[in-house]
Amino acid sequence: MHANQAQMHSVLTLRIKLSLKKSFKVGRSTSNPTSQYSMTLPLVLYDILSELPGNNWSPNPAKPRFVLSYKDIPFVTLWVEYSDISIAMKAIGAKPNKHRDGSDVYTVPVLSDPNTGALITDSLEIASYLEKTYPEKPIFPNNSEPLIRAFDSAHFSLIRPAMKSLFARSTEILSPASAKLFIGVRSIDHDEDWDLLEKGYNTAHEWYQKTDGKWIMGDTFSYADIVVACSLLWYKRVLKEDEWVRISSWNGGKWAQVLADAEMECKLA
Repeated sequence: MHANQAQMHSVLTLRIKLSLKKSFKVGRSTSNPTSQYSMTLPLVLYDILSELPGNNWSPNPAKPRFVLSYKDIPFVTLWVEYSDISIAMKAIGAKPNKHRDGSDVYTVPVLSDPNTGALITDSLEIASYLEKTYPEKPIFPNNSEPLIRAFDSAHFSLIRPAMKSLFARSTEILSPASAKLFIGVRSIDHDEDWDLLEKGYNTAHEWYQKTDGKWIMGDTFSYADIVVACSLLWYKRVLKEDEWVRISSWNGGKWAQVLADAEMECKLA
């Protein structure tokens, strides 16, 4: 390990210890004392620091947060500057993802589980790990993980038209150094394509209408609903108020309700 990596690792270790000391009580208090995980050491979720109250905004780190809270698994969050993600994740030994050209890219979320020693990258892989390791209150009910993985890809294709403008809004809630790097690695456009996004959500609304309950799987909550909710959370956190009002009004107010219901289900309201 190089000197700068060793220094970063030491700093992160200290910050984790401080975060655990400060947040352990909070993590426990959000857990169900009757859960089989109530005596589990708190897991550590790495997320992106922002200038918003409460920090959280990014949809991918939000997904494991929803899962952990839903399953009553104690956890704490370690906030990382976007500009520090690469060196920080290298320092803790996280596995990189791959760019289209095959080069490494370090991202969050990353989840560290002190109970098993696991260190997992990518929100969907984290969800899969949590389901296998902590099976109480399943998020892939009835062996639905393969179908929900396909749903995740299909849902992403619906919201893709808004990505560039959402990236632009996201830079406004980051520190200057992080915003500069974010702009350098993302395709950003300040012109929102609302019509294409609304068309995508009309399709998603049709999916929900084919079920007998308020969730994608009818009366059964699943990771599919978390996927939808976390994109909506991103919009609500980074868009201007009138922009969020516009989205939340589509399909008779369906999307504000989906987010509110998912947050309530996961005890994040």
